[in-house]
Amino acid sequence: MAVIQADVFGSPNIGVYSYCSEKLVIVPPGLTNRKMNQLAEILAVDVCKTTIGGSTLVGALVTGNSHGFLVPHIIRDYELERIRQFSKVTVINTRWTALGNVVLANDVGAVVHPDASGEIIAAVSEQLHVKSVQAKLGTLPFVGALGIATNKGALVTDHALEEERSVAESALGVNVELGTTNGGVHFVRSGILANSKGAVLGPLTRGAELMQITRALGV
Repeated sequence: MAVIQADVFGSPNIGVYSYCSEKLVIVPPGLTNRKMNQLAEILAVDVCKTTIGGSTLVGALVTGNSHGFLVPHIIRDYELERIRQFSKVTVINTRWTALGNVVLANDVGAVVHPDASGEIIAAVSEQLHVKSVQAKLGTLPFVGALGIATNKGALVTDHALEEERSVAESALGVNVELGTTNGGVHFVRSGILANSKGAVLGPLTRGAELMQITRALGV
């Protein structure tokens, strides 16, 4: 297991630009081969380089787990084919496009935005092969942005209420801890890229945060 700190395009918000499962990390074009090789080594995954709907904000637009990925309807055919070279992909035809912000999932379960459509809920069940609960974190609905979960543990915003933490813990089947990243950011996934094998943290992450993140995620 390994933990490093790195940026994407000079930004500490690596989780906004990239998305990682146990098998694959999806990154935007423009990353150097050195950085892509670094991510592949730390996370022990394949690397897929693509935009989503022409956007480099891959992490905000995609969600998934080892069983596959859910992508918004704005995805272009060539982008879809790039991901399909590595994994199963399901296109979600709803007005919501920032799927990464509304679904928090691992290979055990998922927490979903309380107002998510039936199509999103069905896709989580049928395509990601996990049961989900609809809930908030820190009284906010954007659970995918407010937490990060692997098959070893999860970290959610330190604004989360005890009841919310307990619901997430039951749904994800792992211990859930509270914390921040990148020097106090509560949208923790914005600064973390992780699976059960390693983690990449935004460079503004402080020592105390790093210790909390690595303990929570078991890396």
